[in-house]
Amino acid sequence: MYPKEIISPMKSEMTEQGFKELLTAEDADVLKQPGTSLLFINSVCGCSAGTARPGVLMAVQNATKKPDQLLTSFAGYDVEAVKAARNYLLPYPPSSPAIALLKDGQVVHMIERHMIEGRPAQMIASNLMQAFEQHC
Repeated sequence: MYPKEIISPMKSEMTEQGFKELLTAEDADVLKQPGTSLLFINSVCGCSAGTARPGVLMAVQNATKKPDQLLTSFAGYDVEAVKAARNYLLPYPPSSPAIALLKDGQVVHMIERHMIEGRPAQMIASNLMQAFEQHC
């Protein structure tokens, strides 16, 4: 588990923009609610800081259609919540960072780590905004 002082600024970057944290396994049950949910599994890695977090925030700030719920959990810190949330992301394997759009509890769009690495934040934002247009 990462020390709180390392991950707090990374968590705050999301919560200050309206993302609700999933902190416990029970919190992850919100993913099965009707409507659309954007789940960002946050991470300490460089691709999360450099492109994933900025891309997610850019998408949410600039999209005309947006998910009903904005959710986040931190891999390596919110361990039980991430484990439970990943059950809703099957058949996708665990990935940190990861960005999932769910509709009525089912994944309709997924961006895994290998799709984040080496790509600019603008590309991730554009990808997400297209998914929002289609599913939200």
